[in-house]
Amino acid sequence: MTVPAQLLAWIIEYGYVVAFAGVLLEGETVLILAGMAAHRGYLDVSILFLVGTAGAMSTDHCFFALGRLCGSPLLSRFPWLAPSIGRAQSLLARFPCTAVLAMRFLYGTRTVGPALLGTGALPWARFAALDSVAACLWCGCWLAVGYVLGELVEQSLQDAVGAGRWVMLAAAGLAAALALLFRRSRRRARDPLPSKPGELM
Repeated sequence: MTVPAQLLAWIIEYGYVVAFAGVLLEGETVLILAGMAAHRGYLDVSILFLVGTAGAMSTDHCFFALGRLCGSPLLSRFPWLAPSIGRAQSLLARFPCTAVLAMRFLYGTRTVGPALLGTGALPWARFAALDSVAACLWCGCWLAVGYVLGELVEQSLQDAVGAGRWVMLAAAGLAAALALLFRRSRRRARDPLPSKPGELM
């Protein structure tokens, strides 16, 4: 599978920037596509790993800071939420490792999780250490998925090309056989068999 030269130049020049921005906005899909590009040799997978991890940690720290600075005053405006939030904070404080790892891999918790952790008593330094591990695991996992998918796609295309050759040969043989049968049927229609002796003409 060939990539147009203009698109290839764009990927090589802006691929890392797009990967960083994509991780900030979305995440998995961008890393999968980046892993496929790394498999093709267009981007360096080690640089993509660093870029993706940095993007994931940047997002997490921004929401943790938002929870630490604005979470308590904001939550005080909704006193009916205090019991449930208190239970959640207690659970997160008891199992911070599990919480940080889970929020990185569970869709929909990447913004709420760090912000809620920020409103609790978890020290920022400990959150940073746990989040670095979670971000590395998350980024490496999805880059590996993209890399493997790139290998599967390339292998499938090669198999399809090989199968296509056999299909074309079979189709050519079938077309030749049909053409031969058609010629024979036309010849028989044009030259009927001679009549038997004694048969009325």
